[in-house]
Amino acid sequence: MHGAERECSQKKLESNSWLPDTKLADRTSTTGITHPRNITTPRTSSSPTHHNNNNTSPQPAEETLSETRRDLIEAQRSRALLQTRVEDASTSLQRLKLQSSVAKKRLEELTQEKVVLSQRLRDRDEELRGKAKLLEDVHDETVSLTLQLNMAEDRARKLRDENENLVKRWMERVGKEADAMNETSRFT
Repeated sequence: MHGAERECSQKKLESNSWLPDTKLADRTSTTGITHPRNITTPRTSSSPTHHNNNNTSPQPAEETLSETRRDLIEAQRSRALLQTRVEDASTSLQRLKLQSSVAKKRLEELTQEKVVLSQRLRDRDEELRGKAKLLEDVHDETVSLTLQLNMAEDRARKLRDENENLVKRWMERVGKEADAMNETSRFT
């Protein structure tokens, strides 16, 4: 009769189309595993409540089936929860891989930009050093030319003063000569 109970429980599982078809459900229905708390110990003939051994009660099989169904449902819930967590982890992993890839590309771009900007900075520093040297040379040349100009102006002023002095002395001399000639011509 034990085989008949197994067939009965298997038919009941097959008739319940709401249960998902999983390996656990198949194994449970074919092996007829019972939960330890639903196992009934056989009663001896000395027991006062013992009935006929051939008359097997379907109630323990029903309890076992119910318990198995509950276990199966709980296992499926757990599986669904784990599947959701795996999918979430996979999604997060893909998102992080994408972000990592984007960040890596951005890092490469920024590294190249840094190299270009560093080269520009070195070029600009060299250009500024050249311009600073040129400015210093221009400043030195300006100072030199200013000194030369001042010296030339001093020389021109001295020459002008000397010329005026010479003209003044010559005019005095010519004036004296003219006066002397006038004096001598008057007496003659």
